[in-house]
Amino acid sequence: MHAYSSAPALPLTGKTALVTGVSRRRGIGFAVATTLARLGASVVAHHHRPHDLDLPWGGDDLDAVRAGIRSHLVGDASFADIAGDLSVATAAADLVDEAAAVTGALDILVCNHAKSGDDGSILDMTPERLDAFWDVNTRATLLLTAAFARRFTDVPSAPRRPGDRISGSKPYDAPRGHVVWMTSGQIHGPMVGEVAYATSKAALAGVTGTVAAELLELGIILNTVNPGPVNTGYLDPDTTDRSLDGLDDWLTTTAFGRVGRPQDPAELIGWLCSPAGSWLVGQVLTSDGGFSLLG
Repeated sequence: MHAYSSAPALPLTGKTALVTGVSRRRGIGFAVATTLARLGASVVAHHHRPHDLDLPWGGDDLDAVRAGIRSHLVGDASFADIAGDLSVATAAADLVDEAAAVTGALDILVCNHAKSGDDGSILDMTPERLDAFWDVNTRATLLLTAAFARRFTDVPSAPRRPGDRISGSKPYDAPRGHVVWMTSGQIHGPMVGEVAYATSKAALAGVTGTVAAELLELGIILNTVNPGPVNTGYLDPDTTDRSLDGLDDWLTTTAFGRVGRPQDPAELIGWLCSPAGSWLVGQVLTSDGGFSLLG
């Protein structure tokens, strides 16, 4: 009989995580930040509250957000928060530098931020609308990942031809870093009236394997999570931005009788960033309680 050691209770002790889009206690970003803190990590939370103020659910009390994350820290782990508008081209690299300066290291990057609202059908698309979603949801995620990855190599950046690999120092006994991207339900069906958002997220899902293969040369693990329908306020009658007619009746036909809670994808992300989840690489993972199976 083989003896197996159990996973450590605090697998992220000594690690520092940057989580973007952490400005509301009802959001997925807050759940991810508190989960990583509970697992032992120091946490740097990025937020851009002006975006929330333009949406039906509004902004949250940032002091309460900060206090909530701090309450989950363990031992000597630290917390910091950084405001930033990721629609600005230079903001991603600056954010990574600022986050790394908090503890002197950066081991985990969770790109949870997203632009929402002001979307539409294909008939409503304009260059400006498409660019706005692309800049925040796609470009900023790729630039954050690039800045994060550069911290793991001393090789100067140089033009590469198709097929040229990044030079790393393989083999690695364990991952040197973890990156998690967030995509959406466009991989399972249409997102009517959300063409710009779905486009920006589909690009991340589509390029996950390519970027994961490159990051693996540096010992960095990338996976992408589709959290499925998670109520972060947009399904509450007083803050919704869509029709809720028939929602309750439909939910009775689902396996769990509810949509997701922010903690549901947060638990998966916490596991992916731990040693236990490090053999999973380059995957687009749907964590939706079976919603995508309903047809």
